[in-house]
Amino acid sequence: MSFDFTGQVVMVCGATGALGHVVAKRFAEAGANLALLARNSDLLAQQFPEAALNPQHLLSESVDIHHPDQIKRFVETALARWGRIDALVNTIGGFKAGPPVHETPLADWDFMLDLNARSAFALSQAVAPAMIQQGYGSIVHTSGRAGLSAFAGGAGYCAAKSAVIRLTEALSAELKDSGIRVNCVLPGTIDTPDNRAARPDADRSRWVEPDALAEVMMFLCSPAARAIHGAAIPVYGLG
Repeated sequence: MSFDFTGQVVMVCGATGALGHVVAKRFAEAGANLALLARNSDLLAQQFPEAALNPQHLLSESVDIHHPDQIKRFVETALARWGRIDALVNTIGGFKAGPPVHETPLADWDFMLDLNARSAFALSQAVAPAMIQQGYGSIVHTSGRAGLSAFAGGAGYCAAKSAVIRLTEALSAELKDSGIRVNCVLPGTIDTPDNRAARPDADRSRWVEPDALAEVMMFLCSPAARAIHGAAIPVYGLG
């Protein structure tokens, strides 16, 4: 599928992750100016050597999503360079299996909510004022199939992914009259190195390819999705 984001400023968060890396590459191929945010700035520069040397793009210093002030500083840097952010694509997230709820340490619960839901909240909060001022924008978060149906040993993860869906809906209700579209994707199992290692005997042909998921996210940022607000789009592959 072909998209044209020539000259648009796209902020990709979690850009060094298995999904985020592919998403950033696809937006770059479509002509976007990239503002790439990641936890490890050295790894970010290694994965995007051409972007690191190209003033058309902006790579973050190491950003800890637990510190919203670091996110806001990066957004301010992007706005100082371009004067706008056309799209925020958030791929930050992760899964950690655990024991039953009654045996789960509170720290593990907090970790899952912080990584998957608090990060989405902080990123949205950082970009929304600029998008309101410019009168347009698109925000795409990454939830998951588990946000709709929980499973044993995944209480924190499932609750966090469900929170991302509700956050998406609330943001959409608040921002759509300002010209801002907010949606999220619900991946099934993504075909990543970590998932392959964790499930070596699985039928990976039924998983979701990162490139396919990236195309859905690009669609949601494109004019073709101009009438879509507050949606949670299933991207399950054949699983």
